Parts: sequence; structure tokens; C-alpha cells
Amino acid sequence: MKLKQALMSLILVGGSLALTLSYADQTKDKTHGSSKSAAAKRVVVNGVTIPNARFELITEAQVAQGHPAGPDLDQAVRENLIALEVVSQQAVKDGLEKDHKLQAQIDLAREQILARAFQARFVQTHPISDDVLHAEYDRMKSELGDKEYLVEHILVANEDDAKAIIADLKKGGNFEKIAKEKSIDTGSRDKGGQLDWATPVSFEKAFSDAMVHLKKGETTDTPVKTPFGFHVIRLIDIRPLKAPPFDEVKGRILQAKEQEAFNQLVQQLRAKAKIEER
Repeated sequence: MKLKQALMSLILVGGSLALTLSYADQTKDKTHGSSKSAAAKRVVVNGVTIPNARFELITEAQVAQGHPAGPDLDQAVRENLIALEVVSQQAVKDGLEKDHKLQAQIDLAREQILARAFQARFVQTHPISDDVLHAEYDRMKSELGDKEYLVEHILVANEDDAKAIIADLKKGGNFEKIAKEKSIDTGSRDKGGQLDWATPVSFEKAFSDAMVHLKKGETTDTPVKTPFGFHVIRLIDIRPLKAPPFDEVKGRILQAKEQEAFNQLVQQLRAKAKIEER
């Protein structure tokens, strides 16, 4: 039965066929009868049965996205899965499944789905305790320190240029003007070399070591070398760092620790695997 004022389309997302449902009217069509799932009856397309698990999977996903469960959604899922099946069958008839690149995409998608399911189960069966999360929070607070710094810098490619800039500054040169003219850091150049407020751990060690030894208004006497080039650094201000409360960042710490534990498992599995190149 035709779904009341429903617009259904098949679109390509990320290289795979996806289903979308859009409602012009969420009012239930009484002609649909009860809210019994559309998957209650077998749907067979050209002799091929659409598994009930597909109906359940798509319905659950749509409900999670905010579509109300009921006859409208059941019918929309049914029509979309039928459309997907007929298109898929035609693709097989046209020989597309024999294309080696397409087959590689299918195989890769299968492996990715299995890997995600395996990771989800691992996370569920290996919960991270609050003690571990609190310990990680304390470690991060300690690493961040209790201050953050506002600095400006001029970045150049070679040491001689940095020394010439320092000499120019000592003669009264304008830091911001020189930064705009000579700095190769495109992110801060237009701002006169000014960076955002940050903690020392946010910078390369050589940069942060030089920065924390400066007093407000001071500029480094010698160029500071990092992998990016040579810096001339001026300290503008320092302020106390107020770390966010544990409850505010607990979720992010949990995700990071879960990913860390899973990465360790992957490394263990890889170490045990027999890997050959032929």
C-alpha cells in the first residue's frame, strides 16, 4: 500500500548504497491497520527473500535518528528494501559483481563491519574502571601544569635570518610588523605572530623550554630551533590554568582509554599473525 506523502530515495553515500526516508506528513494512515512490523510477512522479490534481520536493522537505525516507530516507518522501510533488492539484482544481471574493484569494495566493507562489531564487543567485555579514568585525569592535569601562556613568534627558515631579526628588535624594531613581513608561519603571520593561549605541552619541547623562562614582555636572545625552523619568541602574558572538572571530560577520557586498550589488542593479534608477502 502506498505510504502517505512519503518521499523515498536511494542515494550513494561513501561509495555504498544507503536508504533515506523523508516525511511530508507524520500522521499515521489508518488504512495501514495495526503497527505490526512490515517484516512480519515475508517479502520475496523475484524469488529472493529479504531477510527479516534487514527490516529490524533499518527500522532500529531510523528510530534512533528520530523517526517514530509505527506503520508509516514499517512501510517506508519495506519499500526502500524492495527498491534496494531490485536494483541489486539488476546490478548482478549486468555483471557488476564480477568487477574486481567492486568486489574489493564489498570484501572491504564486510571486513570493516566485522572489525567494528568485534571492537564494540571488546569494549563491552573489557570495561574501563573509574579508578583508571581518575588516574588518567590526574596524569593529564599534571602534564598540563598550572599555567598557560600567550606568546607571539616569528618563524624563519634559517638561523642567520632569526639572528638578524633579534638584532633588529634590540634596535627597536616592531615585533608584529616584522612577523607580518618575514614569518613563514601562515597561521600566525597575519596576527603579528600571535598564537592562542596554550600550555607548554602544546609546543615543541625546545619552544616551550625557551618560553617558560621568559618574563612578560621579554624576547628570546637566541633563535630557538624546532623541526619547523628557527623561532624568535616573545612572551605576552601568563595566567593560571583551570582544568575542566573530571565529570566534564570523563567521556572523552573513557573513549581514549577504550581505543588505547583496543589498539593494544590489535598489536597483540598482529604480532601473532603469520604475515607473508608473495
